[in-house]
Amino acid sequence: MPMRHARLIPLLLALAAPAPVLAETYEHQLANGLRIIVKEDRRAPTAAHMVWYRAGSMDETNGTTGVAHVLEHMMFKGTPSAGPGEFNRRVAAAGGRDNAFTGHDYTAYFQQVPKQKLSEMMQLEADRMRHLTLDAQEFAQEIRVVMEERRLRTEDQPQALLFEQLSAVAFQAHPYRVPVIGWMNDLENMTVNDARAWYEHWYAPNNAYVVVVGDVDHQTVFAAAEQYYGPLPARPLPGRKPQDEPVQTGIRRLTVKAPAELPVVMMAYKVPVLRDVDQDVEPYALEMLSAVLAGHEAARFTNHLIRQQRLAVDATASYDSTRRGPGVFHLYGSPSEGKTRADLESGLRAEIALVQAQGVTPDELARAKAQLIAGQIYKLDSIFAQAMEIGQLESVGIPNAQNRRMIEKLQAVTAEQIQAVARKYFRDEQLTVAELDPQPLPTAPRARSPFAPRH
Repeated sequence: MPMRHARLIPLLLALAAPAPVLAETYEHQLANGLRIIVKEDRRAPTAAHMVWYRAGSMDETNGTTGVAHVLEHMMFKGTPSAGPGEFNRRVAAAGGRDNAFTGHDYTAYFQQVPKQKLSEMMQLEADRMRHLTLDAQEFAQEIRVVMEERRLRTEDQPQALLFEQLSAVAFQAHPYRVPVIGWMNDLENMTVNDARAWYEHWYAPNNAYVVVVGDVDHQTVFAAAEQYYGPLPARPLPGRKPQDEPVQTGIRRLTVKAPAELPVVMMAYKVPVLRDVDQDVEPYALEMLSAVLAGHEAARFTNHLIRQQRLAVDATASYDSTRRGPGVFHLYGSPSEGKTRADLESGLRAEIALVQAQGVTPDELARAKAQLIAGQIYKLDSIFAQAMEIGQLESVGIPNAQNRRMIEKLQAVTAEQIQAVARKYFRDEQLTVAELDPQPLPTAPRARSPFAPRH
């Protein structure tokens, strides 16, 4: 659960700095439904090229959980015109880097290359968008890679295992209850036909968009997109039904026993996410609350729970306002030596209660807003980060051009709005608490599988 807040620059400097200038994006839609989004940034002779598919683990069905991520792996296994591993080799030969990632809401592929190699990347991505080779032998090997990835990154990682179980209890109906990597039993029984069905259902130009950021001319990019992506046919897409989570009516608790050095407490509150950039208020207030609690080194959790009370060795908060599905505000940490999990839970609750009763100070709110400005400034330094921001907003149905308005709305958040969301949503009826009960560490590490994860 990575924090969404960047490091804080000195407060006075941040407040004195003008709001970052957000360059406009240019958009073009092909006849087959594929949207091309271009942002020109000429500070370095490179370009980031990303293809986002509006299909993630929340679109899976029981029995084939993890198939979105498995197909992501198979996308590197070649086409009739570019064999297994050829994609990576050509990116490397171009002096670039590439990878892919799957989330609940999307699957995305990227390359960052010298600008003159952009058209070659578009050709490669267009090729595998329609002509992927799904070989049974390649699948048999790659599914073992994915299972090993699950063991290494979830089953052997106590905090990841705890978070997975927390999500499975917090959500009873919504597919966010299922881990992106899938349940092991589903992976063990997955076939190449499951991956092929996913590819045929979702990998179509009318279910994707391309983001290009860098030292490029948008009209040139549009022309290349017409050349390489334009010939791909649109296809009918599966229908999506609402999968609303039933209202939670009481606190839920779970304990996970796993080998670990430290106990952990995770608390998950059901909260809203951004649906209407202009009309919504609460998601922006929740973003600011996250920054007040744990967004920088002078935030409340660090000051109160770690430094003053010495109750925790770490304590933080996390909230993502942009998701296709329901929102969750997380609090989590590990108690200090001599303190219990119950002590830490009480401490986290006390910090929320303090906000509910007394609100936040003008200084705290100013720091949170300075944090926002700093994050935007640092983000503009990275070609890839700019492309990621555009892609993630679009994946949840928020036009990337509204990013400027989102920043204005965040800057307009008041202390009263922060107190109001703390009072409204941080209640036991909407809370799930997960505790990690550490067990003795194994005397010898688990033997590594020969099937090392690709990324």
